[in-house]
Amino acid sequence: MTNYKAKKSNLKDLLAKNGMDLDSLEQNTQIPKSQLNDYISKKVMNLNAAMTISKELNCQIEDLYVWSLEEKLS
Repeated sequence: MTNYKAKKSNLKDLLAKNGMDLDSLEQNTQIPKSQLNDYISKKVMNLNAAMTISKELNCQIEDLYVWSLEEKLS
């Protein structure tokens, strides 16, 4: 069985790619800048935030992170 784990955030790179800064993302999503900074630095975002941010950045939820694969033996 393969399990996926969010390794690190791509949010900073996606913001740059879209020509957007945290202030704009905060304004457009109503997610506080402090929370967005947490998502960039260490915290995995909940599904509601991930969907909101992915729609604003015109990407898939999966694009918000670098993923690692963990193989588990059954």
